[in-house]
Amino acid sequence: MAEKNKLISLDNVCKYFNVGHGKTLKAVDGITLNIYKGETLGVVGESGCGKSTLGRVVMGIYHPTSGKLEYEGQEVNLRKTKDRFQYSKKAQIIFQDPYASLNPRMTVGDIIAEGMEIHNMYTKEKRTQRVYELLDTVGLNKEHANRFPHEFSGGQRQRIGIARALAIEPEFIVCDEPISALDVSIQSQVINLLKELQERLGLTYMFIAHDLNIVKYISDRIAVMYLGNLVELAPSDDIYAHTLHPYSQALLASVPIPDPDKEAQKRAQVLSGDVPSPINPKPGCKFAGRCPKACDRCRAETPALREIRPNHFVACHLVQPE
Repeated sequence: MAEKNKLISLDNVCKYFNVGHGKTLKAVDGITLNIYKGETLGVVGESGCGKSTLGRVVMGIYHPTSGKLEYEGQEVNLRKTKDRFQYSKKAQIIFQDPYASLNPRMTVGDIIAEGMEIHNMYTKEKRTQRVYELLDTVGLNKEHANRFPHEFSGGQRQRIGIARALAIEPEFIVCDEPISALDVSIQSQVINLLKELQERLGLTYMFIAHDLNIVKYISDRIAVMYLGNLVELAPSDDIYAHTLHPYSQALLASVPIPDPDKEAQKRAQVLSGDVPSPINPKPGCKFAGRCPKACDRCRAETPALREIRPNHFVACHLVQPE
């Protein structure tokens, strides 16, 4: 994509946590990528790989330990209150748990209007009207504005969370596993709502999830994370048709096929060993201990993310450019 369409850029962004006794947990360890206007970037990987931490760093909830974040070509210093306040109007987040992310002591109307009040948007009457419009946008009624979160189902609460994220008219939204706590029957409704809103409002998403089928459905590009690093980044169709990194191959092989005959014929790729600890990791490729193809170089030298085929990037010594 053209450079002018770049919305968010991460340059070697790291987020480390001090866990005591001189140990450091490297949750995000040197991520470099671009997010383009109007696209959905899917982020996948096992639990604990750093997906949600990356989303919170991009949102400004966590300050990066090192590295640079740019929005439309301008560096954002999230340690400065002014920069962070201005950035929060452009970028919002939909949290994973619709039960924990809404204040139980506030009405739905107050929850949705809170961001507008903080940013001094509209008059009080206009804010009320805007709340009604947003409730209608996400498939709820204006009568719901006077109710409290506990009076709604999980799917309805997530719709309230979406309305809250849209209230201050952001350009970019981090969707942090927004459907994982919902019933399967509700998940498709929320996903289709997000796609519809993106087309109507021109939104840009970072979509974090475990379900690879849903990620493929909603994403334009997919980033595969493993233990704080990007191991593969490519257009959605390409990463499914030409999976190159051994970890990505194992991850996609675990996706069930809705055809019983094809599912029975599928070769399972079982990874040996456990996910290593992100606390003071060993040198070399972090996947080397579980990779069936690992060589001595893999255990000694950390692979760089390289463009192997057009717009398809892989961090693996054993994958050569085409």
